Amino acid sequence: MRKISYQETLDFLFSQLPMFQRIGAPAYKKDLTNITALCEALGHPQRNYPLIHVAGTNGKGSVSFMLSAILQAAGLKTGLCVSPHYRDFRERARINGQYVSKAFVVDFVRRVRPVIDAVQPSFFELSTALAFDYFSSEKVDVAVIETGLGGRLDSTNIVEPVLSVITNIGFDHTEFLGNTLPLIAAEKAGIIKAGIPVVIGESHPETAPVFRQTAEHQGSELVFADERYRAARCSGDVLHTVFDIFQEQKLLYLALEVQLSGDFQTKNIQTVLQAVEILAPQFSITETHVRSGLSRLKSLTGFLGRWDAIGQNPLVLCDSAHNEHGLKGVVAELSKMQYKRLHIVFGVVKDKDISTMLGLLPPDARYYFCKANIPRGLDSGELQKKAAEMNLQGRLYSSVKNALRAAKRNATPDDLIFVGGSIFVVAEVV
Repeated sequence: MRKISYQETLDFLFSQLPMFQRIGAPAYKKDLTNITALCEALGHPQRNYPLIHVAGTNGKGSVSFMLSAILQAAGLKTGLCVSPHYRDFRERARINGQYVSKAFVVDFVRRVRPVIDAVQPSFFELSTALAFDYFSSEKVDVAVIETGLGGRLDSTNIVEPVLSVITNIGFDHTEFLGNTLPLIAAEKAGIIKAGIPVVIGESHPETAPVFRQTAEHQGSELVFADERYRAARCSGDVLHTVFDIFQEQKLLYLALEVQLSGDFQTKNIQTVLQAVEILAPQFSITETHVRSGLSRLKSLTGFLGRWDAIGQNPLVLCDSAHNEHGLKGVVAELSKMQYKRLHIVFGVVKDKDISTMLGLLPPDARYYFCKANIPRGLDSGELQKKAAEMNLQGRLYSSVKNALRAAKRNATPDDLIFVGGSIFVVAEVV
């Protein structure tokens, strides 16, 4: 029998399985039947190591990477399951920053092919099962698992974690999760398990009662990170930020360096440190581990795509914020920066609240409208038209890379170029 190559395996995954990041709603499975069948066939690999489960509208990726870095710095063999991927499918499952091997991907798909044919899983369901199985086969000490979409019906939600983390609640994927903050919170709260502690990153009057009620019903200890921790930014540049960290108004960490930038990371830092407080006794995490992990975040984990500096003279920044909640933080950060002129390379997917997103953008920037190379991407001409209605002027381009090339041609060394609007736009330039 002819051996199947890695590229043939990838072609099968991308062409045969419904993939939400490419086609949207038709790929979204509203129950846990398929992932349960996959994991049953694999012998429930997700039960073989302790897990931290991370959900939230924004920041869940950053929080997952930071927790992974700290656990790695503590000497633990740490699995990290995140989505979507930017450059390489194997980004979705990594151990101590190293991607799952091509050989494992090929073998995994071969082993579960009968189940694939029987249950017709989505791309995300299969990639989640692959991560669970990979971590088990490699005998990780701990794994950090990021949800894909929502919580209650997310494919990752068959795990029994040692800690659940929900970063924040904002408007995104409202067609699946609900069109009010309490409804969205209820879906995210679905990851709260009986007797398992839960950290909520940001308290909000509309969502806090939902989390309190769910935690009480489940008998789970609940803590709001922003009620106990405060991260005060001391200094920073586009590569690093230094924070003083206060716990219950007392200085806990003086000059904590984090290999991230952007004031919007302050709430994520608070969430991570509250999680670490709960995890520390079980995993022997010390201040040294926290400092070492956060200062070496990118080298330890391969973190990219979030307020990422990808060019100099002019400075080119990209960020994966793709909804109102996330984009507000990005625009606030841009407003604090020094530059002669701002150039924005921008593209979105069709199923977002595009008018609201465009309404947040600065009118005095020069825009380069583009479409990510996925079916979900909004046509650049339609985006340009919608932007013009918001007094945002710019030209349209046939690809993200062409738009960025044009921005670089037009920019002087003292200008700033920002690339964003969608994870899939950023994926084409990082």
